[in-house]
Amino acid sequence: MPMHPRYRPAALWRLTRKELRKSWLNFGVLWVGAVLVGLAAVLFANWANDALNIFLGWIEGRPWLALIITPALSGGAVWMTRRWFNGSEGSGIPQVIAALHGKRDDTRIPRLFGLRILIGKLGLGLMGMLGGLTLGREGPTVHIGASIMYEMRRFYPRVSLRMERMLLLAGSAAGLSGAFNTPLAGILFAIEELTRSFEVRTNGVLITSIVFSGLVSLALAGNYLYFGQITAPDIFPIAFILPVVIAAVLCGLAGAAFNLALLRQARWIPRGVLAWRDRSPLLWGAGLGLLVAVIGIATGGQTWGSGYDQARHLLMNHGEQVSWYYPLVKWLSMVLSYITGLPGGLFSPSLSIGAGFGQWVSQWFGQYPQSALVAICMVGYLAAVTQSPLTSFVIVMEMINGGGLVIPLMATALISSRVANFFTPPLYEALAVQKYYALPPGAAPDAPDVRR
Repeated sequence: MPMHPRYRPAALWRLTRKELRKSWLNFGVLWVGAVLVGLAAVLFANWANDALNIFLGWIEGRPWLALIITPALSGGAVWMTRRWFNGSEGSGIPQVIAALHGKRDDTRIPRLFGLRILIGKLGLGLMGMLGGLTLGREGPTVHIGASIMYEMRRFYPRVSLRMERMLLLAGSAAGLSGAFNTPLAGILFAIEELTRSFEVRTNGVLITSIVFSGLVSLALAGNYLYFGQITAPDIFPIAFILPVVIAAVLCGLAGAAFNLALLRQARWIPRGVLAWRDRSPLLWGAGLGLLVAVIGIATGGQTWGSGYDQARHLLMNHGEQVSWYYPLVKWLSMVLSYITGLPGGLFSPSLSIGAGFGQWVSQWFGQYPQSALVAICMVGYLAAVTQSPLTSFVIVMEMINGGGLVIPLMATALISSRVANFFTPPLYEALAVQKYYALPPGAAPDAPDVRR
């Protein structure tokens, strides 16, 4: 009896190949991309720590060397960013927002994502960190994740704008999750900051990417808490409302001042200096690097790097307190580092500045645990800068395992973000509109209102 054509070996092989190809396109590409994002997040974290340690080793016992090293590295990195890696500057989150919400422009996504951006973000970001600048790695990891996922589009036979945006969203959320080891914050970040919605067609892709990225981070770095386990009581008296409100308002005002400093540079930087910035990126970067170096030396090295160690010591109450003026000089160093135009993020420095303000509040209200007040101010300042209160409080809660502080953290995030919003729009959206919403010649300008 002859074999039915459907069950012949050649037909079975064609059917198997077709199903494998379908599975690869539906699942495999995303899984491989998410694994690569997780791997990149872990490697970038290790390299960032190594870069700062190398810098601190160079200047140990001879801090004057920073007056040479920091300007040289920052100036060179700014020049290379402008020359070859335009689009990799800053944290990378404004680029993602512009790609997801900007008016259609076929050149925008290729300009802001891809292998070139990936190389610039890693190389020049590490170069800035090697110079001791106040730059974080978490925002750049979001941009790196988006660029990796964007490159995965090459495996699809046909790619639409919707698919590109889906890949960028998944890569961004996976990048944040891998950077902080906070999967829930990665999901909220994608919903609250990037999309401001939750579409049924993309939620599976988003969560799958975060899971695979988190698994890689877990396998390589272990199941760690970013700042460690804090010791704080689960129950606070009703009087604890007062320090929470004061901390929220203080951090909200400080965060609004930071946003205004970045968004309104033309108002406080002399016009001649701005013209010089456009003409001579090398000298601009070197000049700002010199100012950062002077601040670092004057403060005994407290402002070097992202500020992770200072925040952790304050949060864990290790007894190694920073100076009372630490949040102010760290704030200034962060502004100077960011306006260089180098690849670098705001998350870790913001958390460190918030921790410094937390030390202030803990001295005013000594009857309460310092760890709790420091964590509250970390959430408050980050929420004020990003104006994403849910993401901010979940990030900190996951980083410290602070389940007992859920209500104070949430209240602080909401109050701080509203205080900041009274003075300034959300930073990432405003930067996206300022820098990346430019349309092709002849297109109708239809930029959205950045005050939400």
